[in-house]
Amino acid sequence: MDPSYTKLIYPLAGAAVLASCSVSKNENLSKPLNIVYIMTDDHTRQMMSCYDSRHVETPNLDRIAENGVRFTNAYVANSISAPSRACLLTGKHSHKNGKIDNISSFDGGQQTVQQLLKQAGYQTAMIGKWHLDSQPTNFDHWEILPGQGSYYNPDFITPEGRKRYNGYVTNIITDLSLNWLDNERDKDKPFVLFLHHKVAHRNWMADTTHLKLYEDKTFELPSNFYDNYEGRVAAQQQEMSIASDHDMDIVNDLKMLKPGVKTRLSNAYEHGEYARLDSAQKVAWDNHYQPIIDEFYAAGLTGKELAEWKYQRYMRDYAKTIKSLDENIGRVLDYLEENNMLENTVIFYTSDQGFYMGEHGWFDKRFMYEESFSTPLVMQLPSRFKKRGIIDALVQNIDFAPTMLELAGVEVPSDIQGASLLPLLKNSKAPRGWRKSLYYHYYEFPGEHAVKRHYGVKTERYKLIHFYDNIDEWELFDLHADPAEMNNLYGKKGYEDITRDLRAELKRLQESYDDPIRHKFPL
Repeated sequence: MDPSYTKLIYPLAGAAVLASCSVSKNENLSKPLNIVYIMTDDHTRQMMSCYDSRHVETPNLDRIAENGVRFTNAYVANSISAPSRACLLTGKHSHKNGKIDNISSFDGGQQTVQQLLKQAGYQTAMIGKWHLDSQPTNFDHWEILPGQGSYYNPDFITPEGRKRYNGYVTNIITDLSLNWLDNERDKDKPFVLFLHHKVAHRNWMADTTHLKLYEDKTFELPSNFYDNYEGRVAAQQQEMSIASDHDMDIVNDLKMLKPGVKTRLSNAYEHGEYARLDSAQKVAWDNHYQPIIDEFYAAGLTGKELAEWKYQRYMRDYAKTIKSLDENIGRVLDYLEENNMLENTVIFYTSDQGFYMGEHGWFDKRFMYEESFSTPLVMQLPSRFKKRGIIDALVQNIDFAPTMLELAGVEVPSDIQGASLLPLLKNSKAPRGWRKSLYYHYYEFPGEHAVKRHYGVKTERYKLIHFYDNIDEWELFDLHADPAEMNNLYGKKGYEDITRDLRAELKRLQESYDDPIRHKFPL
């Protein structure tokens, strides 16, 4: 149970949550709520126009927020794909659900939200990216990508074996989801659909219909793109730099495939994703990229010119995948509207974590810094919920499972560590006793991108982080004065009281969430 908030069950059939409406609406309001949970991979708030309008427009994602709520302080418990998915399904931090990194397997026999909803009479479906190194459990229907999946002509694992579909993965996941909604479920029963997209995971391969988008756009370079990481030792030792040829691969990540050019990941691209293209797809792909490849190698860029060229290509490719995502989100919203399902369906949209779009000179995630610790979260709500607009309370992805349970009228088990968001959806401000801090713990080191293990606490204003294992470094940031987290205040004069208070809060959270790390590094 969340240590900062005592859960209450809010019956959805009660008069307090029902809007006065026509007889037909009352019929819809009497039905159990359906849940459509849409999650992407590595989609960050900077690339969603209802959060940040500098880079792209996402009108369909914005529709969800316009017809519901947008959370401005939504975060994850462990900023990496598989652990984040385990937190969603269990409502528990990584040390409790056992999925601490991308390597370990997820124990599907443990208590999960889909299990509890299924027991309560809900139909359960999981379509798209699973990434938990285990077979899905307690789903009436499932079709999942193996591992990270492929952008083109992807394979899917099903209870009947593997299937391959021709086309682009975002379109296919949406096709399969709409087919289940329209043809395969029992329409007399409530349902929960987990619709999990591959987009926008590395290496950001766009649909051929979107290849020419954004080619004339120059994206704004982040002010800290050339960060020197002064006072932040763990940041100095990462391997997620856009400028680094080792970290951001010119062939695999930026598609600059050329005979005779070998890079760390060129084989993975040439014999992996690129090799999956069928003949028509390959013609469209080569027609777009070959002139860019020729121009790039002729230019012989080095230094800052090369780093900034890589940044622009990265941003363009990433943005194109978001265009496909947004179009497909629109297809789902249109289907629900055309089938009169919006009055008894709650729609979640979120990502497994945030991502760096050049901030600190980086791509990828993992750090507890804001860009990757945060995640987009918008919800479209039926009219019985009066709350609309912005919610600025601190929320976390361990809250999604208890929220779904309360939406379904299912009692939340006491061992779930998250807090239901339902009170936030029903009130103009956070209820008394809502959490004032968040706990974070990242484990995957040694590993890809070389981000050190760390845990920390975030409040509305401050953040305290401890990097450990083969390092022992503390960082403290004032997020009001330094939102880009460039100035480490730990150990500096004048911050003794703040540091003491944050250490005490970190200790409280570790004890309340029962994280065994507290025994190794007592506070």
